[in-house]
Formats: sequence, structure tokens, C-alpha cells
Amino acid sequence: MSTPEISLETPRLLLVDDDEIFRAVLARALERRGFQVQAADSPAQALPLARQYPPRYAVVDLRLGDESGLGLIEALHALNPHTRIVMLTGYASIATAVEAIKLGAVHYLTKPADPEEIITALGRTSGDADIPLAANPPSVDRLEWEHIQKVLNQHQGNISATARALKMHRRTLQRKLAKRPVRE
Repeated sequence: MSTPEISLETPRLLLVDDDEIFRAVLARALERRGFQVQAADSPAQALPLARQYPPRYAVVDLRLGDESGLGLIEALHALNPHTRIVMLTGYASIATAVEAIKLGAVHYLTKPADPEEIITALGRTSGDADIPLAANPPSVDRLEWEHIQKVLNQHQGNISATARALKMHRRTLQRKLAKRPVRE
């Protein structure tokens, strides 16, 4: 993909997602809304782009193949601590949401998220005390997913170490991780 000229008036946005179709559709939608989008499918592809074209904004997928987008938050902030980053994921968990915010993301959204939702999240400067509370407690399946994510995060994404900590066979854990989280 060729890189168009970047205007100083157009805000630069780095989009990092390994889903090629989703990345292309979202990039076009964000460009139509006034952003100069640089798209990448991995941290290895994203960091050189960020060095060459420092982004004001970034939208980073949590799962980038076998890698975590969480590490990219730190790397982008090392290049520019003022970059506003939104973590986007189809594998949401409390543990990864907390870590994303601790690492410096301004918001954490679950897929599917539309461009307006993403733009709103990029611009938010405070939390929302009026967010509605869940009417019911989470299901047992959801609690299991959250616990697995917490332990996985404690072991820096190492599947074998997480399986040992959970006293679970590694292949069983991999099957559970391959499933989408339980929606409430």
C-alpha cells in the first residue's frame, strides 16, 4: 500500500489489526471522517510506521495473531506519551481492560465497534459515572473466562504456565481460549 502525503492539519491515526478485511473497512471509514490512517497488521509492522509518521491517535487490536496488542501501548507511548490509544478486541475481559488502561490506553472497546464509537472513545477525557450497572451477576461461564484471562495475564500470555497454574491440561486451556468469551 502506498503512503499518501500527510497534511499537518489531518490527524494521524495508526490502526493495528490482524484481520485484513476489518482493518481495510475501518481504515476507509476513519479516512472518510477526516483521519490520515496508517494501517498495520502486527507490532513489527506498526512500530516503523509510528516512528516515520508519529500518530496522534491509535486503535490497537488486543489479539494480533499470537501477539498481544498490550505491549504496543507501551511502545507507542515511548515514542510519544501523548498518543491517544483505544484498545479494540473481540476477546474482552476485565483483566485485559484493566491492563490496557494501566498501560495508558484511553479506552477499551469490544468488537464490533463502529467508527463513531471509536472516534468518541479517542476523544474522551474522563470516565462516565452514569454508565448502567449490570442487572444480573455474570454467568459461571463468563466468570471462568475472566479467571482464565486474569491468570493468563499474570503469566504474560504463557499458555503452559497458565495451564499449570490452573491445574488444567494445556490443550484444554487452548480450546477454552479459542472460544469467544461468553456474552452477557
